[in-house]
Amino acid sequence: MAVTWNNEMRSTRVLVIGAGFAGLGMAARLQRAGIRDFVVLEKAGDLGGTWRDNTYPGCACDIPSVLYSYSFARGDGWSDARARQPEILDYLRTLGSGFADRIEFGAEVVRGEWDEGAARWTVVTADGRAFEAQFLVAATGALHLPKRPRIVGVDSFAGPVVHTADWDERIDLDGKRVAVIGTGASAAQLIPEIVERAGAVDVYQRTPAWVLPPLGTRPPRLPRLARIGWYWRAEATAPAFAGSTVASALMHRRAVRHLHAQVADPELRRALTPDHRIGCKRIIRSDNYFPALASGSTRVVTTAVGHVTPTGIVTADGVTRPADVLVYATGFRVAGSLAALPLTGRGGTTLQQRWMSGGVRTHHGITVAGMPNLFLLSGPNTGLGHNSVVFMIESQIRYVLDAIRALDRVGAAALDVREEVQEAVDAGVQQRLRRAVWSTGGCGSWYLDGRGRNHALWPGFSWKYRLRTRRVRLRDHHLIGASAGAFRSGQSPQRPLVLDGVRQTQR
Repeated sequence: MAVTWNNEMRSTRVLVIGAGFAGLGMAARLQRAGIRDFVVLEKAGDLGGTWRDNTYPGCACDIPSVLYSYSFARGDGWSDARARQPEILDYLRTLGSGFADRIEFGAEVVRGEWDEGAARWTVVTADGRAFEAQFLVAATGALHLPKRPRIVGVDSFAGPVVHTADWDERIDLDGKRVAVIGTGASAAQLIPEIVERAGAVDVYQRTPAWVLPPLGTRPPRLPRLARIGWYWRAEATAPAFAGSTVASALMHRRAVRHLHAQVADPELRRALTPDHRIGCKRIIRSDNYFPALASGSTRVVTTAVGHVTPTGIVTADGVTRPADVLVYATGFRVAGSLAALPLTGRGGTTLQQRWMSGGVRTHHGITVAGMPNLFLLSGPNTGLGHNSVVFMIESQIRYVLDAIRALDRVGAAALDVREEVQEAVDAGVQQRLRRAVWSTGGCGSWYLDGRGRNHALWPGFSWKYRLRTRRVRLRDHHLIGASAGAFRSGQSPQRPLVLDGVRQTQR
């Protein structure tokens, strides 16, 4: 059934949702490939995604900076071995400057539907703008919905309450008693930056994290060679996550040595020693986190938070600790961020309905059966625990471009992955994940959903993912006929003909 909107429709060939790292990379590659008929929708007033929103002190990338850029737009001028947030945001702004006129800001998608008759997507934003496109790319990312724990009494707290993802630079920390809730990656970057400013810092730890020394300590002199070297060095740690007990034991030994070298107090050392297998939760890469926790102005609290009063925090044992500022370093609500996209595919079924009824299933984390010409970037089972996620995103971008070229070659308008192919690919991924550390490490990993399925991470080497996504196999898809060339020229496509992977002449 055709979709109609009251507003004038803007037509484009490719519509990208999100102007963060993935969306900007997709747009840049489209332009380099000669596909200049695209629009990027960004709900905020500026580009940058995670690196626009996270401005807390110490915010930085925790992998070598030479790995944190696209191969087609390398960022070789980093001032530090691990690029900090301002530089990464500058990199993204430079990347987006070549197509700034095709980014629509303040454009939050509130509805998108696959038009079966016209073989295209129709999308409307919160302010009433309407778009139609042959291809829809969802690049909304996973790290943009801050997770705030529900703590009794927090609304009564008299001082500032801030999440690391919503940092307020106006907050005065000098000489203040700061309570930090959480000990993940954000906390590990924030705490060393504030211990010298604050009068005292209480760190409320529910679960300690394994910490390893950072990869790289200074900007490389030969960035291109360093990029290759650091990629393979990081890739060599993949077996420790995929289930190798030998590789895991070696990594565990390095982490224990790092802890003992940096924390002399045996009681604090015990508090900072995890009881889960290394890799089961995200590993922190830092050389200043432990020293910050061991400083005289910092106190690690391992008793659970009970409730908040106007002047401090009361732990479960009844002890009250005063605080002037409360900081949530509790990460993001990752699960469901893509499913929340208001997108309706074939048969009037939404993406959320598909995933709620059958679980989160995709084809290589990029396409979803029943959602023709919808491509996900940073989709399910494409996250990494050992290497740069930018490598995975670039693999997905290449796949999207190959899909567009393949449809042009056969003269079809859309592809829809076959359900049985998607099921087989997903089953293979889940089988490998059952042997991986996230399912066997004993940490109750947040990567697992209520059904015990891991739909966040890729189980193995990232180069294997690149090989699996090098080419689009048309035989794995239903092809929907209607000339892609006719769409590009602005003509109305004919009603689609399902080709089932075989090129046919449209009658």
